[in-house]
Amino acid sequence: MILLTGATGYIGGRLLPLLVATGRPVRLLVRDPGRLAAPARAGVEVAAGDLQRPETLAPALRGVDSAYYLVHSMETGGDFEAADRRAAEHFAAAARSAGVRRIIYLGALGDDRDGLSSHLRSRHEVGELLRRGGVPVVEFRASIVIGAGSLSFEMIRALVERLPLMVTPRWVGIEAQPIAIADLLLYLRQALDLPLEASTVFEIGGAERKSYAGLMREYARLRGLRRGMIPVPVLTPRLSSLWLAFVTPVYARVGRLLIDSIRHPTVVRDDRASRVFAIRPRGVRDAILDTLNEEDAAFAANAWEAAHATGVPRGWGGRRIGTRLVDAREARTPAPPPAAFAPIRRIGGRRGWYYADWLWTLRGLLDRMIGGPGMRRGRRDPDVARAGDPIDGWRVEAVVPDRRLRLRAEMLVPGRAWLEFEVVPEGAGSIVRQTAVFDARGVPGLAYWSLVWPLHQFVFAGLLRGVVAAARPTPGRHPARAPEIR
Repeated sequence: MILLTGATGYIGGRLLPLLVATGRPVRLLVRDPGRLAAPARAGVEVAAGDLQRPETLAPALRGVDSAYYLVHSMETGGDFEAADRRAAEHFAAAARSAGVRRIIYLGALGDDRDGLSSHLRSRHEVGELLRRGGVPVVEFRASIVIGAGSLSFEMIRALVERLPLMVTPRWVGIEAQPIAIADLLLYLRQALDLPLEASTVFEIGGAERKSYAGLMREYARLRGLRRGMIPVPVLTPRLSSLWLAFVTPVYARVGRLLIDSIRHPTVVRDDRASRVFAIRPRGVRDAILDTLNEEDAAFAANAWEAAHATGVPRGWGGRRIGTRLVDAREARTPAPPPAAFAPIRRIGGRRGWYYADWLWTLRGLLDRMIGGPGMRRGRRDPDVARAGDPIDGWRVEAVVPDRRLRLRAEMLVPGRAWLEFEVVPEGAGSIVRQTAVFDARGVPGLAYWSLVWPLHQFVFAGLLRGVVAAARPTPGRHPARAPEIR
């Protein structure tokens, strides 16, 4: 039996599928089972418990062989060091009483001789308290984790995406040793089978050391962004945290604690992990590329449906999912899916775009003036859309007959743009979903989307109405009622 704490967090959520794949039973310890994003799956139990309430831990640890400790208290506010200290002591004592054979803990790199920040000091203290409990502990100490959703990486990404020119304090020259999320998960997974008689600490990192400035430049290069940096010697970590809160307020509370830790190098000094584990970590460039490619694949696979979820807030510019800006709308029609999809697969070319064709023509002319393809390429076939086909200023990226058509913009825009249509059966009729997505490239991309947003409300709403109006419940008949659009 494996116990996983922190299953609702970034690392724990990514680790869970790897643990399930081992074929061993897995139990999740969570304060609120309702927060679990993933549905229950075979071989997974859920136990309600709170590390601040030791009486709740014994049932969760009963029968457990290996336990992952992937929690911290930085987001709770108040004295997080004291909260982390109590949680570690409670867990260590409960694990010893339950006969747990090993604890696997993820901490943070940093040299204790450097007078560490409160965040790094607490991470090291938690490891020490777990070891004192008497259960052998495998402690991994890592630097920045590169992956979509990692707080450190998302802060760096937000700064690079939003600031063409950065006033950089001296700490941006401090070295780190970033590790790709995929490599970190491999270490955590392989620790289950590591021969273990006593507690041990492994320092882990990627294939190269990189300053924070170098990490930001590498991300900017891979995203096709030009970023300037003006170094100044007076911006302290405390002032830097306030600057960060202004630029990326969503990360302000935890981000301030991380910024205070940046003045310390977080690099591997003991390379024993490279000799014990059969893992060859990737470098920064590959880690960032993997992250960007993984985001594209994940969004293409399932995030289009998330764009239509009512729980995702919508404001100026649409909904935000990761780095993407999304304009999602849908309409109902009494036409069955094949009839509802017919006008979608015939879109563009001589048939036009079902609404305000003169605006599409004008957009194409403007694109041609700046060197783009415009809207002049038409279609190869007026009735059939195949992956790779051009459709005016778009390219068919994916098509599922009678279900889905996704187009990728080839007109010149400061970012990447897609337009997707999906038809979902509903009784004898259908729901037609239309989703416009823009992955803005830096400030010009954000400015472009904000400027065209009002026009999109006019054009894309009319496009959906036109598509639904062109769908026929039966040959030669229009729908008996007006389409319901939202």
